[in-house]
Amino acid sequence: MLNNLISVSSQVGILFILIATGFICAKKKVFTDESIKSLTGFILYLVTPCVIIASFHREFDSSMLHKLIQCALLAFGIHFINIIIAHSVIRSKDVDKKIVLQYGTVFSNCGYMALPLQNAILGSEGVFLGASFICVFNLLTWTYGLVLMSGETKNLSAKKIILNPGILGVLIGLIFFVSPVKLPPVLLSPVNHLAALNTPLPMIVIGFYLSKISSPEILKDFSFCIAILFRLIICPLIALFILKLLNVNPFVSTVVIISASAPGAANTTMFAAMFNRNTKVAGAFVALSTLFSIITMPLIISMTL
Repeated sequence: MLNNLISVSSQVGILFILIATGFICAKKKVFTDESIKSLTGFILYLVTPCVIIASFHREFDSSMLHKLIQCALLAFGIHFINIIIAHSVIRSKDVDKKIVLQYGTVFSNCGYMALPLQNAILGSEGVFLGASFICVFNLLTWTYGLVLMSGETKNLSAKKIILNPGILGVLIGLIFFVSPVKLPPVLLSPVNHLAALNTPLPMIVIGFYLSKISSPEILKDFSFCIAILFRLIICPLIALFILKLLNVNPFVSTVVIISASAPGAANTTMFAAMFNRNTKVAGAFVALSTLFSIITMPLIISMTL
Protein backbone atom coordinates (compact mmCIF):
# COMPACT_ATOMS: atom_id res chain seq x y z
CA MET A 1 0.00 0.00 0.00
CA LEU A 2 2.93 2.34 0.72
CA ASN A 3 4.14 2.03 -2.88
CA ASN A 4 0.62 2.79 -4.13
CA LEU A 5 0.41 5.82 -1.86
CA ILE A 6 3.77 7.13 -3.09
CA SER A 7 2.75 6.57 -6.72
CA VAL A 8 -0.57 8.40 -6.37
CA SER A 9 0.99 11.15 -4.25
CA SER A 10 3.59 11.83 -6.93
CA GLN A 11 0.87 12.23 -9.57
CA VAL A 12 -1.17 14.50 -7.29
CA GLY A 13 2.04 16.40 -6.57
CA ILE A 14 2.44 17.11 -10.28
CA LEU A 15 -1.12 18.46 -10.39
CA PHE A 16 -0.39 20.53 -7.27
CA ILE A 17 2.60 22.18 -9.01
CA LEU A 18 0.32 23.09 -11.91
CA ILE A 19 -2.28 24.43 -9.44
CA ALA A 20 0.47 26.48 -7.77
CA THR A 21 1.37 27.88 -11.20
CA GLY A 22 -2.21 29.10 -11.62
CA PHE A 23 -2.14 30.53 -8.09
CA ILE A 24 1.06 32.50 -8.78
CA CYS A 25 -0.23 33.71 -12.16
CA ALA A 26 -3.38 34.99 -10.43
CA LYS A 27 -1.38 36.84 -7.79
CA LYS A 28 0.80 38.37 -10.53
CA LYS A 29 -2.35 39.47 -12.41
CA VAL A 30 -1.48 37.33 -15.44
CA PHE A 31 -5.12 36.22 -15.50
CA THR A 32 -8.27 38.22 -14.80
CA ASP A 33 -11.75 37.01 -13.85
CA GLU A 34 -12.86 37.48 -17.45
CA SER A 35 -9.90 35.63 -18.97
CA ILE A 36 -10.34 32.71 -16.57
CA LYS A 37 -14.05 32.60 -17.40
CA SER A 38 -13.14 32.39 -21.10
CA LEU A 39 -10.49 29.76 -20.39
CA THR A 40 -13.02 27.70 -18.41
CA GLY A 41 -15.42 27.84 -21.35
CA PHE A 42 -12.64 26.73 -23.70
CA ILE A 43 -11.88 23.74 -21.45
CA LEU A 44 -15.54 22.84 -20.99
CA TYR A 45 -16.68 23.16 -24.61
CA LEU A 46 -13.58 22.01 -26.49
CA VAL A 47 -10.85 20.37 -24.41
CA THR A 48 -13.05 18.02 -22.34
CA PRO A 49 -14.98 16.64 -25.35
CA CYS A 50 -11.65 16.09 -27.16
CA VAL A 51 -10.31 14.14 -24.16
CA ILE A 52 -13.36 11.89 -24.21
CA ILE A 53 -13.35 11.45 -28.00
CA ALA A 54 -9.61 10.63 -28.01
CA SER A 55 -10.05 8.02 -25.27
CA PHE A 56 -12.98 6.39 -27.14
CA HIS A 57 -11.10 6.38 -30.45
CA ARG A 58 -10.06 2.70 -30.24
CA GLU A 59 -11.00 -0.69 -31.62
CA PHE A 60 -14.21 -2.13 -30.21
CA ASP A 61 -13.71 -4.33 -27.14
CA SER A 62 -16.76 -5.98 -25.59
CA SER A 63 -15.05 -6.31 -22.20
CA MET A 64 -14.33 -2.55 -22.15
CA LEU A 65 -17.94 -1.82 -23.10
CA HIS A 66 -19.03 -3.98 -20.16
CA LYS A 67 -16.72 -2.03 -17.83
CA LEU A 68 -18.02 1.26 -19.26
CA ILE A 69 -21.62 0.29 -18.45
CA GLN A 70 -20.53 -0.95 -15.03
CA CYS A 71 -18.84 2.40 -14.30
CA ALA A 72 -21.97 4.30 -15.34
CA LEU A 73 -24.22 2.21 -13.08
CA LEU A 74 -21.82 2.65 -10.16
CA ALA A 75 -21.69 6.40 -10.83
CA PHE A 76 -25.51 6.60 -10.63
CA GLY A 77 -25.50 4.64 -7.38
CA ILE A 78 -22.77 6.78 -5.80
CA HIS A 79 -24.48 10.03 -6.77
CA PHE A 80 -27.81 8.89 -5.33
CA ILE A 81 -26.14 7.90 -2.06
CA ASN A 82 -24.42 11.30 -1.99
CA ILE A 83 -27.78 13.02 -2.50
CA ILE A 84 -29.28 11.17 0.48
CA ILE A 85 -26.24 11.99 2.63
CA ALA A 86 -26.14 15.68 1.62
CA HIS A 87 -29.81 16.25 2.45
CA SER A 88 -29.42 14.37 5.74
CA VAL A 89 -26.29 15.99 7.18
CA ILE A 90 -25.93 19.46 5.61
CA ARG A 91 -27.98 21.84 7.76
CA SER A 92 -28.02 25.63 7.93
CA LYS A 93 -30.49 28.43 8.63
CA ASP A 94 -29.01 30.20 5.60
CA VAL A 95 -30.91 28.48 2.77
CA ASP A 96 -28.59 29.72 0.01
CA LYS A 97 -25.51 28.44 1.83
CA LYS A 98 -27.20 25.10 2.60
CA ILE A 99 -28.11 24.53 -1.04
CA VAL A 100 -24.60 25.40 -2.27
CA LEU A 101 -23.02 23.02 0.27
CA GLN A 102 -25.47 20.22 -0.57
CA TYR A 103 -24.63 20.61 -4.26
CA GLY A 104 -20.90 20.60 -3.53
CA THR A 105 -21.21 17.48 -1.37
CA VAL A 106 -23.09 15.55 -4.06
CA PHE A 107 -20.99 16.51 -7.09
CA SER A 108 -17.25 15.95 -7.40
CA ASN A 109 -14.82 17.51 -9.83
CA CYS A 110 -14.84 14.32 -11.91
CA GLY A 111 -13.71 16.19 -15.02
CA TYR A 112 -11.06 18.78 -14.25
CA MET A 113 -9.45 16.95 -11.30
CA ALA A 114 -10.23 13.28 -11.96
CA LEU A 115 -9.52 12.92 -15.69
CA PRO A 116 -5.89 14.10 -15.50
CA LEU A 117 -5.29 11.75 -12.56
CA GLN A 118 -7.02 8.83 -14.29
CA ASN A 119 -4.85 9.43 -17.33
CA ALA A 120 -1.65 9.67 -15.25
CA ILE A 121 -2.32 6.53 -13.18
CA LEU A 122 -4.33 4.33 -15.55
CA GLY A 123 -3.68 5.68 -19.05
CA SER A 124 -6.21 6.14 -21.84
CA GLU A 125 -8.34 3.21 -20.61
CA GLY A 126 -8.80 5.04 -17.31
CA VAL A 127 -10.00 8.14 -19.18
CA PHE A 128 -12.25 5.94 -21.35
CA LEU A 129 -14.03 4.58 -18.27
CA GLY A 130 -13.89 7.89 -16.42
CA ALA A 131 -15.91 9.43 -19.25
CA SER A 132 -18.93 7.37 -18.18
CA PHE A 133 -18.76 8.94 -14.70
CA ILE A 134 -18.70 12.38 -16.35
CA CYS A 135 -21.70 11.43 -18.47
CA VAL A 136 -23.72 10.51 -15.37
CA PHE A 137 -22.46 13.66 -13.62
CA ASN A 138 -23.73 15.79 -16.52
CA LEU A 139 -27.12 14.06 -16.60
CA LEU A 140 -27.65 14.58 -12.87
CA THR A 141 -26.20 18.08 -12.59
CA TRP A 142 -28.51 19.34 -15.36
CA THR A 143 -31.55 17.67 -13.76
CA TYR A 144 -31.30 17.22 -9.98
CA GLY A 145 -28.57 19.88 -9.64
CA LEU A 146 -30.56 22.40 -11.67
CA VAL A 147 -33.70 21.83 -9.59
CA LEU A 148 -31.73 22.01 -6.32
CA MET A 149 -30.00 25.29 -7.20
CA SER A 150 -32.99 26.98 -8.85
CA GLY A 151 -35.61 25.69 -6.44
CA GLU A 152 -38.00 24.88 -9.28
CA THR A 153 -38.46 22.41 -12.13
CA LYS A 154 -39.20 24.85 -14.98
CA ASN A 155 -35.46 25.19 -15.70
CA LEU A 156 -35.23 21.55 -16.77
CA SER A 157 -34.45 21.27 -20.46
CA ALA A 158 -33.87 18.16 -22.57
CA LYS A 159 -31.86 20.34 -24.96
CA LYS A 160 -29.48 21.44 -22.20
CA ILE A 161 -28.99 17.85 -21.10
CA ILE A 162 -28.40 16.37 -24.56
CA LEU A 163 -26.28 19.25 -25.90
CA ASN A 164 -24.03 19.37 -22.84
CA PRO A 165 -20.40 19.10 -24.07
CA GLY A 166 -19.69 16.11 -21.82
CA ILE A 167 -22.68 14.17 -23.14
CA LEU A 168 -21.91 15.11 -26.74
CA GLY A 169 -18.30 13.99 -26.30
CA VAL A 170 -19.43 10.59 -25.05
CA LEU A 171 -22.02 10.17 -27.84
CA ILE A 172 -19.49 11.05 -30.56
CA GLY A 173 -16.84 8.88 -28.91
CA LEU A 174 -19.22 5.92 -28.71
CA ILE A 175 -19.75 6.10 -32.48
CA PHE A 176 -16.01 5.71 -33.02
CA PHE A 177 -15.80 2.93 -30.42
CA VAL A 178 -18.68 0.69 -31.54
CA SER A 179 -18.30 1.21 -35.30
CA PRO A 180 -15.47 0.80 -37.81
CA VAL A 181 -15.63 4.55 -38.47
CA LYS A 182 -12.43 6.27 -37.34
CA LEU A 183 -11.01 9.76 -37.72
CA PRO A 184 -8.27 10.24 -40.33
CA PRO A 185 -4.84 11.20 -38.88
CA VAL A 186 -5.19 14.80 -40.06
CA LEU A 187 -8.24 15.19 -37.76
CA LEU A 188 -7.22 12.82 -34.95
CA SER A 189 -3.92 14.63 -34.37
CA PRO A 190 -5.52 18.01 -33.51
CA VAL A 191 -8.02 16.20 -31.25
CA ASN A 192 -5.12 14.55 -29.39
CA HIS A 193 -3.26 17.87 -29.09
CA LEU A 194 -6.32 19.58 -27.63
CA ALA A 195 -6.92 16.62 -25.30
CA ALA A 196 -3.37 17.02 -23.96
CA LEU A 197 -4.38 20.44 -22.58
CA ASN A 198 -6.78 18.79 -20.12
CA THR A 199 -4.09 18.36 -17.47
CA PRO A 200 -2.45 21.83 -17.27
CA LEU A 201 -5.34 24.18 -18.07
CA PRO A 202 -7.92 22.97 -15.49
CA MET A 203 -5.23 22.96 -12.79
CA ILE A 204 -4.33 26.56 -13.62
CA VAL A 205 -8.03 27.51 -13.35
CA ILE A 206 -8.26 25.80 -9.94
CA GLY A 207 -5.11 27.64 -8.82
CA PHE A 208 -6.70 30.92 -9.86
CA TYR A 209 -9.76 30.28 -7.69
CA LEU A 210 -7.60 29.20 -4.76
CA SER A 211 -5.96 32.64 -4.90
CA LYS A 212 -9.37 34.21 -4.30
CA ILE A 213 -9.61 32.92 -0.72
CA SER A 214 -9.06 36.08 1.30
CA SER A 215 -9.68 34.76 4.81
CA PRO A 216 -9.70 31.39 6.65
CA GLU A 217 -12.79 32.52 8.62
CA ILE A 218 -15.01 30.25 6.53
CA LEU A 219 -13.37 27.24 8.21
CA LYS A 220 -15.05 28.27 11.47
CA ASP A 221 -18.44 27.56 9.88
CA PHE A 222 -19.63 24.15 11.11
CA SER A 223 -21.84 23.28 8.12
CA PHE A 224 -19.05 24.27 5.71
CA CYS A 225 -16.55 21.97 7.48
CA ILE A 226 -19.06 19.11 7.58
CA ALA A 227 -19.61 19.46 3.83
CA ILE A 228 -15.83 19.40 3.19
CA LEU A 229 -15.47 16.33 5.45
CA PHE A 230 -18.20 14.40 3.63
CA ARG A 231 -17.11 15.50 0.13
CA LEU A 232 -13.47 14.47 0.61
CA ILE A 233 -13.55 11.60 3.12
CA ILE A 234 -16.89 10.14 4.20
CA CYS A 235 -18.61 9.89 0.80
CA PRO A 236 -15.54 8.40 -0.98
CA LEU A 237 -15.04 5.88 1.85
CA ILE A 238 -18.70 4.81 1.63
CA ALA A 239 -18.24 4.40 -2.14
CA LEU A 240 -15.08 2.36 -1.55
CA PHE A 241 -16.91 0.13 0.96
CA ILE A 242 -19.69 -0.52 -1.58
CA LEU A 243 -17.17 -1.34 -4.34
CA LYS A 244 -15.38 -3.79 -2.03
CA LEU A 245 -18.72 -5.32 -0.99
CA LEU A 246 -19.70 -5.82 -4.64
CA ASN A 247 -16.23 -7.21 -5.45
CA VAL A 248 -15.87 -4.80 -8.37
CA ASN A 249 -12.93 -5.21 -10.75
CA PRO A 250 -9.90 -3.35 -9.21
CA PHE A 251 -9.30 -1.29 -12.39
CA VAL A 252 -12.94 -0.18 -12.48
CA SER A 253 -12.85 0.52 -8.74
CA THR A 254 -9.83 2.76 -9.13
CA VAL A 255 -11.47 4.73 -11.94
CA VAL A 256 -14.65 5.21 -9.89
CA ILE A 257 -12.85 6.12 -6.65
CA ILE A 258 -10.65 8.71 -8.40
CA SER A 259 -13.87 10.39 -9.60
CA ALA A 260 -15.71 9.93 -6.30
CA SER A 261 -12.86 11.25 -4.13
CA ALA A 262 -12.31 14.42 -6.18
CA PRO A 263 -13.05 17.81 -4.57
CA GLY A 264 -16.21 19.84 -5.09
CA ALA A 265 -17.32 20.28 -8.71
CA ALA A 266 -15.94 23.38 -10.41
CA ASN A 267 -19.41 24.27 -11.69
CA THR A 268 -20.67 24.69 -8.10
CA THR A 269 -19.62 28.33 -8.42
CA MET A 270 -21.12 28.67 -11.90
CA PHE A 271 -24.51 27.32 -10.80
CA ALA A 272 -24.46 29.44 -7.63
CA ALA A 273 -23.93 32.57 -9.75
CA MET A 274 -26.57 31.49 -12.27
CA PHE A 275 -29.28 31.18 -9.62
CA ASN A 276 -28.18 33.95 -7.22
CA ARG A 277 -27.01 31.62 -4.48
CA ASN A 278 -24.03 32.31 -2.18
CA THR A 279 -21.12 32.55 -4.63
CA LYS A 280 -18.55 33.31 -1.91
CA VAL A 281 -19.37 30.07 -0.12
CA ALA A 282 -19.39 28.21 -3.44
CA GLY A 283 -15.99 29.57 -4.46
CA ALA A 284 -14.47 28.88 -1.04
CA PHE A 285 -15.87 25.33 -1.04
CA VAL A 286 -14.42 24.49 -4.46
CA ALA A 287 -11.07 26.09 -3.66
CA LEU A 288 -10.58 24.67 -0.16
CA SER A 289 -11.86 21.19 -1.01
CA THR A 290 -9.38 21.21 -3.90
CA LEU A 291 -6.56 22.26 -1.57
CA PHE A 292 -7.36 19.57 1.02
CA SER A 293 -7.88 16.92 -1.69
CA ILE A 294 -4.15 17.02 -2.35
CA ILE A 295 -3.87 15.11 0.95
CA THR A 296 -7.09 13.06 0.95
CA MET A 297 -7.15 11.79 -2.65
CA PRO A 298 -3.82 9.87 -2.51
CA LEU A 299 -4.82 8.20 0.76
CA ILE A 300 -8.21 7.04 -0.52
CA ILE A 301 -7.13 6.12 -4.06
CA SER A 302 -4.20 4.06 -2.78
CA MET A 303 -6.68 1.80 -1.00
CA THR A 304 -8.00 0.58 -4.36
CA LEU A 305 -4.68 -0.15 -6.09
